[in-house]
Amino acid sequence: MRLRKLWKGIGIAAGCIAFAAAGALTYFTVREYRPDEVEPIAPEGGDRRVKQGEKITILTYNTGYAGLDQSADFFMDGGRGVNPESREKVEENLAGIAGILAQNPADIYCLQEVDFDSARTYGIDEQSYYEEALGLQGMAALNYKCDFVPFPLPPIGKVESGLVTMTQLEVTKAHRIALPVPFSWPVRTCNLKRCLLETRMPVEGSDKELVYYNLHLEAYDSGEGKEAQSRMLAELLQKEYEKGNYVIAGGDFNQTFEQVTAYPIRNTEYWTPGTITEADLPEGFSFAVADNYPTCRLLNAPYTGDYETSQTYVIDGFIVSPNVKVESVQVVNVDFKYTDHQPVRLTVTLD
Repeated sequence: MRLRKLWKGIGIAAGCIAFAAAGALTYFTVREYRPDEVEPIAPEGGDRRVKQGEKITILTYNTGYAGLDQSADFFMDGGRGVNPESREKVEENLAGIAGILAQNPADIYCLQEVDFDSARTYGIDEQSYYEEALGLQGMAALNYKCDFVPFPLPPIGKVESGLVTMTQLEVTKAHRIALPVPFSWPVRTCNLKRCLLETRMPVEGSDKELVYYNLHLEAYDSGEGKEAQSRMLAELLQKEYEKGNYVIAGGDFNQTFEQVTAYPIRNTEYWTPGTITEADLPEGFSFAVADNYPTCRLLNAPYTGDYETSQTYVIDGFIVSPNVKVESVQVVNVDFKYTDHQPVRLTVTLD
């Protein structure tokens, strides 16, 4: 009798667990973020038009949602950290990142991993924070939206995060363009939906446009996601160039560039980026990257301040069309103080 009751109790418990799991899967499936392939974004910018022959400066910076400063590690990179330790730490990092942006003035600022309303960053609207700090209005595209990310323990919780582009230049159109998603159900329901943030800026005295793609390509896939996203990006770049436009793509590629040999990968036990090559680009296009400093560090442990003991990479940079002349490109060294990335500053002219 006791054994029968024990098995009955086990059966009831197992049934409750199965019912709860099925309910959770149903909820996440129904609530999954499913953006359209192309979505319009209200254009925001200044009233200054791009001119041929004029120098234009672009700054790309993965802000790590103001939660991945020097003291941070992250469970997906082999560390233990999940969320920032406190609201005060997030606010300190936000102030530091805003200060770096202000100290490196640019015509176009392209930011990645900006939280709009996430539990991990205490509901702070980071886009508004940066807009106020720089006196600019921005355009945003979500690439991570989930009511509750249930992993790991403690869980990440609610996430609304994505790309932000801010500029003093006139913008006539902007779009969120969905990238291929490498994950299948049910993992897909609580995972990122990567995208490109496209902005179109008219070129004075012509019918051409400067088309800029702010990007943050796949990170924690087996490689096919980054490859598919890179192929789609290349097709878009080629299409715009064939129209006669000037085309630049920049941000966090989560891939090293074949011409950069500094900061080699020393241990493949942890996360390792893929590699993007010239062969992945449309004919005539080229990379604009720099290796004077690394652009990203591995988050398996807090930053040591030494490139020899902390694994670093160059995975942030730009792609430019043949009619865009690169004047200079430099990594801005801020010693990973407020995020796990460093800014990259590009100056170009339109031929």
